[in-house]
Amino acid sequence: MEKVTAEFKNFEALDIRVGKIVNVEDTETKKPTYKVTIDFGGEVGTKVSCAGYRSYAKEDLLGKLIIAVVNLPPKQVGPETSEVLILGVSDKDDKAVYLTPQSEVSLGSKVF
Repeated sequence: MEKVTAEFKNFEALDIRVGKIVNVEDTETKKPTYKVTIDFGGEVGTKVSCAGYRSYAKEDLLGKLIIAVVNLPPKQVGPETSEVLILGVSDKDDKAVYLTPQSEVSLGSKVF
């Protein structure tokens, strides 16, 4: 289902940045999730995201560069608070595939 057409100003309002996953912990939520700490460098610093990353082993997430929206309001995920939204898609097996830069870029780089 196609969504309504958004104004370009809606996209401009999003602060989308590159970060590096520096810590992964199990959480106590209904659905299996990880609490992921992400370093965005400089002005954004370190933020936490909680979601269904369990299609990855913890070791595979550590050090991974990801792309996330960093200026959404915090969201409660069970007992945890998620501060950023990591962007991704589902593969043919409904496994999460997170968006990542194709080459090494600076932490905190803005997506345009």
